[in-house]
Amino acid sequence: MTETILDTGPLVAFVDADEQYHGWAAEQFRRLPAGFVTCEAVLTEAFFLLGFSAIALKALSGLLRERHIKVPFRFSDESEAVMQLMRRYHEVPMSFADACLVRMAELNQRASILTLDRHFRIYRKNRRQVIPVVIPHD
Repeated sequence: MTETILDTGPLVAFVDADEQYHGWAAEQFRRLPAGFVTCEAVLTEAFFLLGFSAIALKALSGLLRERHIKVPFRFSDESEAVMQLMRRYHEVPMSFADACLVRMAELNQRASILTLDRHFRIYRKNRRQVIPVVIPHD
């Protein structure tokens, strides 16, 4: 099964109609197969960037409740691999959330990452493999 791994940028843009990439993100949510996967670090970033607004809370909780977004990743099971990625890319630098998403891509070889972050063009899964991304202007 091909999964789409969801990064913070498209999630925030989808929820916030004032975001620059809102239209693009909304189109991706309609176009791509339902049931994005992500990690708790992405949700943390999204809640922070959306300013803990009541509208954002309702939208994000609805996406989670309706299982449009699932959070199967467990950092406790993947901590060494995630930390190794952060060490490898420390000069980029790689955020904790990005490291978790790259690890998710390693665990699901057919997955792509929905992102606004061009760093995913630099990151590699399993040291050498290009990560398929869905990114604006691709």
